[in-house]
Amino acid sequence: MKLVWSPESASKAYIDTVKSCELDQESGVAELISAMAAGWNAKLIVETYSHGGLVITSIGLAIAAAHTAARHVCIVSDQRARAAYIAAIATISTAVSQPEIIVGEPEEVMSELEGVDFLVVDCGRKDFTRFLRLARLSHRGAVLLCKNAGGGKMSSGGVKWRGVLDGGRSVVRTAYLPVGDGLDMAHVAGRGSSSSSIDKIESSTNNNNNNNNKNNKGRWVRHFDQSSGEEYVIRT
Repeated sequence: MKLVWSPESASKAYIDTVKSCELDQESGVAELISAMAAGWNAKLIVETYSHGGLVITSIGLAIAAAHTAARHVCIVSDQRARAAYIAAIATISTAVSQPEIIVGEPEEVMSELEGVDFLVVDCGRKDFTRFLRLARLSHRGAVLLCKNAGGGKMSSGGVKWRGVLDGGRSVVRTAYLPVGDGLDMAHVAGRGSSSSSIDKIESSTNNNNNNNNKNNKGRWVRHFDQSSGEEYVIRT
């Protein structure tokens, strides 16, 4: 078993998130993350919240969770942050289900969440790498996202992705997306897979696609970042 991409689910979650967040100027990242979570058919979506931070990402993840019938969990540090999070969600949308909110430190809460396949952490939290290290990832693999990553904290000049994951998991690919305040992401292979074997499969697939270009047109998703004014076209 491994994570399998579904363009149809990604598109539906993207559009629904755009409709829910159309009046919010910070909604650029939300629909992109929503499309990722739904497109990878995530079943356990976990995110972290920093007191005073934006919650628009939670709206997108809640919509993705509805599309994939996923469990959606938000981790906050204390009761004060919990109250602030609930209040902030209510001001943006009442049409989506609130996630399950868990209060506690990384060591307390991550041990109780087994099979995480989509994890979003906030680089605004000083302990964000601890969530990555302690995550009990799904045997199918996982997609890990660091929002508010600035200049690519996880990919260059900061903690390397392979440095925050246990030795039994392989990082298939990493990328930094200049949307919002920056998204750093990594795709982690499932148990029993390795980055080298997946690279061979992808290389073979790419060769086949090149040989059959006329029959394989692919799909594209257009993303407009309202905060920067930039437009991105993503192939699915």
